[in-house]
Amino acid sequence: MIQTLAKFFTGIMQRWLPDAFLFAVLLTLVVFVSGVLFEQQSIMEMTQYWGNGLWDLLAFSMQMIFILVTGHALANSNVIKNLLHQIAKLATTPTKAVVLTTLVATIASWLNWGFGLVVGGIIARHIAQNNSKVHYPLLVAAAYSGFLVWHAGLSGSIPLKIATPGQDALGSLIANQAIPVSETLFSWPVIIIVLFLLVTLPLLNLLMMPNQDEVQPIQLKQNNASTAKETAQKNSTKQTPAEKMETSPVISMLLAGLGILFLINHFREGGGLGLNTINLLLLSLGLIFHVNTRNYLQALQEAIQSVTGIVLQFPLYAGIMGMMIHSGLASSLSQWFINHSTAETFSLLTFISAGIVNFFVPSGGGQWALQAPIVIPAAQSLGVPLNQVAMAVAFGDAWTNMIQPFWALPLLGIAGLKIKDIMGYCTVTLLWSGLVIGLGIFFLF
Repeated sequence: MIQTLAKFFTGIMQRWLPDAFLFAVLLTLVVFVSGVLFEQQSIMEMTQYWGNGLWDLLAFSMQMIFILVTGHALANSNVIKNLLHQIAKLATTPTKAVVLTTLVATIASWLNWGFGLVVGGIIARHIAQNNSKVHYPLLVAAAYSGFLVWHAGLSGSIPLKIATPGQDALGSLIANQAIPVSETLFSWPVIIIVLFLLVTLPLLNLLMMPNQDEVQPIQLKQNNASTAKETAQKNSTKQTPAEKMETSPVISMLLAGLGILFLINHFREGGGLGLNTINLLLLSLGLIFHVNTRNYLQALQEAIQSVTGIVLQFPLYAGIMGMMIHSGLASSLSQWFINHSTAETFSLLTFISAGIVNFFVPSGGGQWALQAPIVIPAAQSLGVPLNQVAMAVAFGDAWTNMIQPFWALPLLGIAGLKIKDIMGYCTVTLLWSGLVIGLGIFFLF
């Protein structure tokens, strides 16, 4: 039954799903028209909301891009790649390949979302190169399924945001009180949901495996990072003083050491995890594992190529967010769920509403900025703990990423596939994970 369902959705996606950038453009038009029809906004007003919102996520976009680029560079270091290569040798059959890819990608995404996307793509490539009998699109979809747990992991932007609230509008909503990660990421309901996904996702992906006669061999593009390094080594026989500095490990280690020293002092003084601390950690480890600045810059150059689509789409989604907020669409959507909520169902309906909003604002931080002013006062009036509401929004954001192509772009760039190649399998994952997370939130929260 699961295999048939996967075939059905794959056929639909192959025929009807547009390119990820076109998807963002179509969403822009849908929100624009909806604001005019349902919120009685004029065309010029919606145009203003869109134009004014285009650049609202620039700072956050830079944090997100940096976390992805540094995660990509770290995963492409020889230390990490050799480790993944050894892990890939364990996948001697298609069954082991799917299970191993899912587990590695899920654990890596829990550690860091950018690292998880990159590791998922790399491990899928390694395993496919070693096992010609595995169905590559399913393998890549299995890698992407691990992304479900990112917002309940160490780089989850919403729990990290509320762990260190600033003096802004959102901070004032919770009276500038920090909600520690012990009540969000490391609370037992969240851990149970994550562990249940970790166990069931590999089984679900196995049930979607096509028959062996339907497996199509795919020619993978060769990674050019090793070629670049080999060329650099060949040209290093007669180095200028500048080139000696570029290939010297001393400078790289000094900079990495400065970053590590700062982080040690930061945590010793009681500082918490945040996007900036995770970025600094990824940067420092990348500098260490790549040994010198030349190797690291080459890895960054390759990493930057994988985020070109995201760079272009962030302003579009910021514009969509501007229209959603200022037209009243976001408020109306969230308010509808709130009006139909009780103290018992509030977290579950918040999860569902966050999943819907994520189609239009596929950014955890951006979505929290949009929904927090609506759900926090409602939660307080119903007596629902704010840590539960925050994680309901976080899970909703991660949940519908399975069929929102925005964050699949880096992984697909590494894997060499198109979004329509994996989205049929991801749709089945969406249905299953929605059931798992929804029931977990309802009964455990």
